[in-house]
Amino acid sequence: MKKLVITGILFILLINACKTEKADISVYSIGDSTMANKKAEVYPETGWCQVVGQFFDETVTVHNHAVNGRSSKSFIDEGRWQAVLDSLQKGDVVFIQFGHNDQKDYDSTRYTTPFETYSENLTKFVEESREKGATPVLFTSIIRRKFGEHGKLADTHGDYPVATRKVADNLDVLLIDLQKITETWVNELGDEDSKKMFLWTEPNERFKEGRKDDTHLSVKGATKVAQLAIQELKKANLKISERINFEEEIRKEDD
Repeated sequence: MKKLVITGILFILLINACKTEKADISVYSIGDSTMANKKAEVYPETGWCQVVGQFFDETVTVHNHAVNGRSSKSFIDEGRWQAVLDSLQKGDVVFIQFGHNDQKDYDSTRYTTPFETYSENLTKFVEESREKGATPVLFTSIIRRKFGEHGKLADTHGDYPVATRKVADNLDVLLIDLQKITETWVNELGDEDSKKMFLWTEPNERFKEGRKDDTHLSVKGATKVAQLAIQELKKANLKISERINFEEEIRKEDD
């Protein structure tokens, strides 16, 4: 009888240990329209964090707080960062991607300077995430589909990706350099084939003249960007890297 009791206790302890090892993880994404969830009426426009959840196992939940038009400044000023911060728990992960709207110098509610206010805001996100026991991950902005001379993409982000890399280096934060990764990807596709990855749509009842949007992504484009991000995350030495179903999803797409 005593042996059965001891065996039962050991079994329960083993189960609890397994649960602890595979504790649920929440991913909070903060950023702009290239990450954000989209309303049905603008389909097929899709943010890459809208679809990234499919590449994780069932222990990971993505809470996408990215919003169209936000910069690192307006995201803070509107109280959106505080709402995320209040929700963070130890072991959570924070995806941080700004820059597209920070460079809009005509709008004082959004504009930041790369190596001053923008870097200060990224530092705030990183340090406050860590204070809550969460793991921040910095992303540079995805490329805009703007082809220049010799049929190659022109840079439209200036020093903002440079500043992001510098903050990542100074604070020892995982950086996923989506600007460089998506630049390589879109250049390989070329001018014409890359249109289907962005929001190039035929005229319809809502959009009478169609859309020729080189910033925002289609479903296919967002899914590919999410794959590219996950591919880099899988290489990292993070708990969440072990929860990725990347290879399985790629195989499904190839089939």
